[in-house]
Amino acid sequence: MAAAPEVGSAVGDFTLPGGELVGDVFERRAYALGGRRGAPVVLAFYPGDNTPVCTKQLCSYSSGFEEFTGLGATVWGISPQDVDSHEGFARQHGLRMPLLADTGREVAKAFGVSTPGIGVRRSVFLIAPDGTLRWKHVALLGVTFQSVSTLAQQLAAFA
Repeated sequence: MAAAPEVGSAVGDFTLPGGELVGDVFERRAYALGGRRGAPVVLAFYPGDNTPVCTKQLCSYSSGFEEFTGLGATVWGISPQDVDSHEGFARQHGLRMPLLADTGREVAKAFGVSTPGIGVRRSVFLIAPDGTLRWKHVALLGVTFQSVSTLAQQLAAFA
């Protein structure tokens, strides 16, 4: 497992395919982290679509979407499933954030959250508008996740 970026360090750019549910249309496109410079980004890595804890986590973030957007932040969910799986997940649960497909786990590896046997560790990285990592949480077991209020509090500290 690669080492996760350290708080205060610059985060490298990446581009992943994904999609976002807009109304009843799932809009597919490529998402590039470098294209979000100038605004905070919440990267929420999760093990899998339609699993109990992941569903609860992503539904929570979707329900609290206005707290993130009120701070100027974008939330991206990232997991190893493909875009078709993400579309079904987003439609089934009405998820309002883009879901990105890291099928080869290259981005998860770069963030130090890809592990043999587990797949991807549940983790959250908060990227500042200048592209530096400002806060992170990597779960050891992955059965819990960071709340919207915790993430909003951390974002408010640098937004």
